[in-house]
Amino acid sequence: MNSKLTLLAIIEILSALSMGVAILAVTYLLLKYFAKKMYEINESNQAFGIVIASVLFSVGYMVSSVIHPLLSLFRILSTRDSDTFNLLISFIGYGAIYISLAYVVALTVCFLGALIYNYITPIDEIQELKNNNLAVALVVGSIIITLSLMTHDGVELLIESFIPYPSQYPK
Repeated sequence: MNSKLTLLAIIEILSALSMGVAILAVTYLLLKYFAKKMYEINESNQAFGIVIASVLFSVGYMVSSVIHPLLSLFRILSTRDSDTFNLLISFIGYGAIYISLAYVVALTVCFLGALIYNYITPIDEIQELKNNNLAVALVVGSIIITLSLMTHDGVELLIESFIPYPSQYPK
């Protein structure tokens, strides 16, 4: 049995569960807060619920783009450091940075997508959401999900660009 690989699997499962719940809870609370404060939309509004569900899916999907770069990082770090504790600390530190970056990009994509769509259409989507217009909510939610599907690979590539790969040619 490969103890480092087992450790990686356990860390990945535990961190995915804990970070996933934390990220989705924070996102939900932020959306609920801004909807209530800025737009006076309450949480029992079904249209707003559809948009929230779309944003939560999109954020979760975008943040999941961190998994493959983290696996690559773990493999690189495990060849450099034989001490399991240092390996664990390094992995968690890089993971926190990667997840935070992916989270910020995911929120930016969701909000910019909805904002740009709201700007280019003749109707006021925010007002329609306040009026509980489910058709508008489905369209806005679909746009948010589609944008996350389209930008997922770019986020993964962005995260990979921060991996400290060893140089091939020594100086």
